Amino acid sequence: MVKHQPLQVYEKQVFVSFVTGIYGCRWKRYQRSQDDSSRWECTWFVILCSSFLLLLFWAYFWLVAQNDFNEFNWSVYNRSGEWRDESIPILASTTVGFSYITFLLILALFHISLGQQLNLYWVHKIGVLAMLLTTISGVISVDDIWGDEWDIILVSLQSTAPFLHIGALATVTAISWLVAGYVVRRERSNFQVMMLLLYMVILLTVYLAPLTFTCPCIMDRHSLRLRPDVIGRRGAPMLGPENTLVSFTRALQYGASSLEADVTISVDGVPFLMRDRTLKRTTDVGKVFPARQYDEASFFNWTEIRSLSAGQWFLESDPYWTVETLTARDRSRIGNQTVCSLMEMLRLAAKANSSALLKVRRPPPEHPRYRTWFMDTLWAVQKAGITQKRVTWTPDTDRGRVRGLQQTANEKLSVEEMRQRGLTSLTLHYSKASTKDLQEYLANNVSVTVYPVNEPWLYSILWCSGVPSVSSDAPQVLRKVPYPIWLMSLNAYRFIWITSDLVSIAVVIGIFGFQNYHMIRWRMRGMQNYNPEQIMLSAVTRRSSRDVNIMKEKLIISELNNGLSSTEELCLFPENGYATYSHGDLSH
Repeated sequence: MVKHQPLQVYEKQVFVSFVTGIYGCRWKRYQRSQDDSSRWECTWFVILCSSFLLLLFWAYFWLVAQNDFNEFNWSVYNRSGEWRDESIPILASTTVGFSYITFLLILALFHISLGQQLNLYWVHKIGVLAMLLTTISGVISVDDIWGDEWDIILVSLQSTAPFLHIGALATVTAISWLVAGYVVRRERSNFQVMMLLLYMVILLTVYLAPLTFTCPCIMDRHSLRLRPDVIGRRGAPMLGPENTLVSFTRALQYGASSLEADVTISVDGVPFLMRDRTLKRTTDVGKVFPARQYDEASFFNWTEIRSLSAGQWFLESDPYWTVETLTARDRSRIGNQTVCSLMEMLRLAAKANSSALLKVRRPPPEHPRYRTWFMDTLWAVQKAGITQKRVTWTPDTDRGRVRGLQQTANEKLSVEEMRQRGLTSLTLHYSKASTKDLQEYLANNVSVTVYPVNEPWLYSILWCSGVPSVSSDAPQVLRKVPYPIWLMSLNAYRFIWITSDLVSIAVVIGIFGFQNYHMIRWRMRGMQNYNPEQIMLSAVTRRSSRDVNIMKEKLIISELNNGLSSTEELCLFPENGYATYSHGDLSH
């Protein structure tokens, strides 16, 4: 009578348990399977990959859009009427969501590498769907509120494309291990051929991607122009309330060569500085004149405007999270700020031997100074005592009435149109200033000022493009950029590009060769050592059935009859349906 003893010997699989437990809540060995994943689970894997790619795009967008966070918050304010920093919750949720989806994707790839069946836990499915839908709704909302901002992605690629290429190259090279394992270790099928061809197309696309790059900082060092001048856009609004004397003073302290301000005409003809059409956001008009807080700023007289505080809102709302960095003296000075007049700002610029860029807003037709606003502004410029050649005026209307003052257009014009209008300078948004256009303007002696430039990477590519000046909300940040953050000759970049492609090709070929050699060797050893029962057992389906169990028992009895030495072990792994034995150091 043969007495069956438990002959199962298990190795501890801590890493496999961790991967399958976190991904699919399958912590026990019997819960796992090496069967092919179902179509339903493959669909969820595709959804997971799609969520990752969308969140990667979303995270990259917000990373480069930091340059325009002030513009984003201002756009939200114009819609909601309440000023708050909307970028903080967006950045926090994006970071959490991207980390979560990336972690799940890594676990899924480990499943594929280890030959484990994909089985995403239902809680994770809800989380993936929630992140996908949230991101899609965020993209739609941004397109509605801030649709022009998508251009910054193409602009940023002028700086980041060479580095993103290296990252993409490393990623597709690493994925070749999974592709090779899938293609080599399975029976040939049309789907495998299609997957291999798709991978090869993606690989070739990544290899040749640098042919499409346009990077101004890939240039000869000797061709680099002088450092662009920095214009304090409304002063230094991150260090003091915008369009106030404190803000302009801080901008000059941090190396701004010029000051930019938004000019509005009061009802009694005094030009003062105000960006918004109302006084609600940047003054305490809601406390002093609660019934008029939504009235247009130009319909207040100068005495009323001067009675308002223009600094207390900055201390209370802390719009740029910088108030804690200020000294007690700075806070006291900010709290005592009033609305600044144009004449005060120009006198400060004249004292610092600086220049000024004025964006004058024409009053509405029903305004008492509608016909005289131009003379009111010109009188303030003359009264301030600043050299008129140091004052640039926009918009470029009433060209014939402006004598001695520089005028600039804030729209993109051709060189011929500028000659017809008699203009020699432009003020352009960075998304409208392509490298080709900038080179054409500079070749025709047209001075270009680009705005808003708050991040070192954007300042660097504009510097490499030859822009003479930029307008910035953060002169304190650009002061720390004495040289472009990266600069590389064309020959050096070509060497890096070609070398990295060749290394990737060698690694991919090596991986496919290693996987193929390993599989052939494994099969040959298996054919030499398997007896007929083992071959039949390996050929049957992995699902447990009565026939499989009978075959396992026959295999055990066959091995016992042949006689196992003391160093032999026979192992049955119910989780994958395979019976294996080991002899000495050789296992099958």
